[in-house]
Parts: sequence; structure tokens; C-alpha cells
Amino acid sequence: MLWLVADVELRHLRTMAAIAEEGTFGRSAARLGYTQSSVSQQIAALERALGGAVFDRPGGPRPVRITPLGEVVLTHGRDLLTKAEALTDAVDRFKAGNGRIDIGTFPGVSNLILPAVIRRLLDEHPGCDIRLSEVKPEDPQIGDLDLLFYDGRIEGDVEHVKLLDEHYLLVAGAGAFPDGPVRVKLLDDAPMVAWPPTYHQRWLERALARAGARPRIVFRTVGHETILSMVRAGIGSAVLPWLALLGSDAWSDDRLTIHQLRPSPARELYLHWPAERTQSPLATRAIDIAVEAANDLANQI
Repeated sequence: MLWLVADVELRHLRTMAAIAEEGTFGRSAARLGYTQSSVSQQIAALERALGGAVFDRPGGPRPVRITPLGEVVLTHGRDLLTKAEALTDAVDRFKAGNGRIDIGTFPGVSNLILPAVIRRLLDEHPGCDIRLSEVKPEDPQIGDLDLLFYDGRIEGDVEHVKLLDEHYLLVAGAGAFPDGPVRVKLLDDAPMVAWPPTYHQRWLERALARAGARPRIVFRTVGHETILSMVRAGIGSAVLPWLALLGSDAWSDDRLTIHQLRPSPARELYLHWPAERTQSPLATRAIDIAVEAANDLANQI
């Protein structure tokens, strides 16, 4: 019966699905942008290929009714339409230049590594479609994404490359700690400004506790700049990731001092992609650029 599949066109199945949902040929024609006669011709061609009617047509304004044969065709036809859309999407993703790439990320990468990736992709492929989405740190899923930046390994059938180790630094008021590296144990019960207990903040506080320090959180707020303002005001010190401080004025602010920690909490930044999917030239190029950008940052660290 392969001849039957060859004679059934996707546009006929798409029209059939619209009629089943709208109830009349006229409304489905308006929805699809066809004339009513074109819709009738497509269904007639489908019925000739199938050798039977897919709709009972009562005539007049009454809605059409799908036949038992139509139910069978529509059930499998919708599966074919879904697969056809997936095929179209996959082809769009694979094409370089005017292709599409979907990237999952989180703020630290969005602010520093991603701009370099996006700028160079747009320079090399001006017509490409780059779509960004922020991942949930508690449950990162690659799903339909082409690439996923994440600070750690994720589960599933994925491949990955490690980009860099990002260390956390202590930011304190001038004179609060001796110059040079600071032992983490000195932070035990010390007043500290921190993020709300998000996934990453909880991870950091557990890492400090393992090193022998349970700082006394005196204020929680969002935004690294806001935290730095609180440290300037003398409310407490803060432990922030290196990337958050890159490019800030904290290094030149004489009200602040920045210290390495011993031992130094660090998070590993990875780039992931689906193992079973053939990467498009655009995605492959994005991986190469991300690795180069991460190496540049690592050299600065």
C-alpha cells in the first residue's frame, strides 16, 4: 500500500484536520487562506486516493461529520503532520547562514560568553536566527535546544565540553580583612550580603559550610551591583563569582577590597548539545566560538 501513502499529500491532510476542527468547509477555507472550492477539491483528491469518503456532507449550514475511515486517516495524518513540522524545523536548524539555533543559558554566561558567540555568529552568518531561553537551574533540560550552557553536567543523552572553572571571590569593605588571600574559615559567623536562597546561592553556602564557614547572612537581595552597593555601605562582605565582577568598578573602588579565598569555591561551566542529533554548521561554529571565548576569559582569570 505504499502507493497510497505516495498519493496522499500533506496539504490534503492539513486541510482535512482543519475541517474536522472547524466543522465546515467554509470556515476551514478562511482559516487556511484557501477558497472553499479549493478545499473541496483537496478533499475530493484525498478521497480518490483513499477509495472512500472521509466526511459525510449533510449540506446547508450543518457541520460535516467525519466518517470512520476519516477517523483512521486523521489519527495517523496528524502524526505525519507533526513529523513533517519536525522535519522542516530540523532542516531550518541544519542550514547555515539563514539557519536557526536555539540556545539555553543562565545569567552569568548571558552577560559574558554569549555576547561574543552571538556577535561572531551574526558577523559570519548575517541571516541566522538565534533564539535564547533561560534554563531552570534546578532542572536543566536540553529538550529541543541545540546548545545549553550550564554550570555543571546535566543528565541525559548529551555531549559536552568544559568551558572553564569560575572561582568565587570575597568582596569586602576596605580594611575588613588583611591583604591577600583569605581563609574561608574567617567567614564563619561574619556578616554577609547574599542572593536570596536560589539554586546557585544554596550551592555556594553549602560549599562554604564544607570549608568550615557559615556566614551570618544579614541581607539578601538580587543583582550583583546591588550586593556591591550593600558592601560599600558597610552592611557586610559578599562572595561573588569572578564573572560577575569582570568589568565592574569594584576593582578600582577604594571602598572595596577583593580577595581570593582559600580554599576557593568554584563552579564548572559546561556547554552541552544533544548526542543523537547531527549538529548544523551553525551550531558547530557556535561551539568553537564559545570555547575560544571561554579560553580568553580563563586567561584573564
